Amino acid sequence: MDYQLLIGDCLDVMRDIPDGSVDLTVTSPPYDNLRTYNGNNDQWGEHVWKAVIADLYRVTADGGVVVWVVADATIKGSETGTSFKQALWAMECGFNLHDTMIWAKDGGGAVGSNLCYTQNLEYMFVFSKEKPKAIKLIRDKQNKSAGKNKSGIGRRTKSGVHKVESRPVSAQLSRRNNWWYIPPERGEHPAVFPLQLATDHILSWSNPGDTVLDPFLGSGTTGVACVNTGRKFIGIELDANYFAIAQQRIEHAGGVSVGEAATADRDPLI
Repeated sequence: MDYQLLIGDCLDVMRDIPDGSVDLTVTSPPYDNLRTYNGNNDQWGEHVWKAVIADLYRVTADGGVVVWVVADATIKGSETGTSFKQALWAMECGFNLHDTMIWAKDGGGAVGSNLCYTQNLEYMFVFSKEKPKAIKLIRDKQNKSAGKNKSGIGRRTKSGVHKVESRPVSAQLSRRNNWWYIPPERGEHPAVFPLQLATDHILSWSNPGDTVLDPFLGSGTTGVACVNTGRKFIGIELDANYFAIAQQRIEHAGGVSVGEAATADRDPLI
């Protein structure tokens, strides 16, 4: 499979990526000061993520998508809100906020204040440049109403009145909710990206043969998912040690391909 692994500062490396040449970005930038990343996080800040998001808009093709997975640190009793600032900035740069999704994790590795409920979620902002050209929503939620007439109170209208619905339901499976429960993984990188999370976003927002970018390559999970699903990949990593880990993982990927889900299990391109 066609992939490029590039070492260096993503702001420098991305300058060589042509305008509108990336179909999908799946990435997870540093979260405030939650990890040191071998000291590299000292270089992170608003001036950096603003420039990264702006350049992601440049390199993203019309109809392309950016999946931005992020969380906030808690400092002096307050969550920073950096994730929301990043989402609003992406919209200022021209992106649509196509979906605000949640990655729900288990009890391991929870962060945040001991005065709050256990923090076990991260935001998955799905930004799009115009209307996404690939929308293949995963349908793996069992539909309990399949084969029956579904009746009851539906959505509330603008006037505040609930609409009563009665319709036959034939589909055995429904599309997922926009929160995904995926247990975190552990590895040689301090913030390993779960392979299932990267894979499911790639299958949802791109087509085989599309070009996928991860400007914060880390341990290379997005690249592994691209090799397994038949996408082209560009990965950028600043740290030489993490780059070596990613390179080894991606070069050894592809033994078992998750492939494309059956067409009947997915929404059509809309």
